[in-house]
Amino acid sequence: MTPDSSGTPSAQPAPRSSARMLELVFPKDLNGHGTAFGGFVLSLMDKAASMAAIRHCQGSVVTARMEAVDFHLPIRRGDAVALEAEVVHTGRSSMRVKVDVYRETLATGQQELATSGTFVFVAVDERGKPRPIARQDDATQTP
Repeated sequence: MTPDSSGTPSAQPAPRSSARMLELVFPKDLNGHGTAFGGFVLSLMDKAASMAAIRHCQGSVVTARMEAVDFHLPIRRGDAVALEAEVVHTGRSSMRVKVDVYRETLATGQQELATSGTFVFVAVDERGKPRPIARQDDATQTP
């Protein structure tokens, strides 16, 4: 909480080009090896990335592509999955969103990077057609 102009604490708004999520891993989310099923992790990543994209463009989006998803460490039943998504590049109607997935031990708060990837979203209008968005003009933009 940060104080407002009157000195009263007020909630700080979330960054408009990012999103964070926390999820638990249950037995239904596991594969035959006892670790989180890749499709479960990808689903969570797509959800977090879409929230960051929607916040950025202030409207509807569709997933256009999943790029270079790397599974670094296994996630096991009982682990928490902490996701951080951030829009890192914008085009005319598209956004590239980086997602990092951390496995977290809830009792200690210890986190380790488990999965990372990049997703591309397209902003769409009410007819589902691409629509222009505001360009990002900060140093995080890449070609």
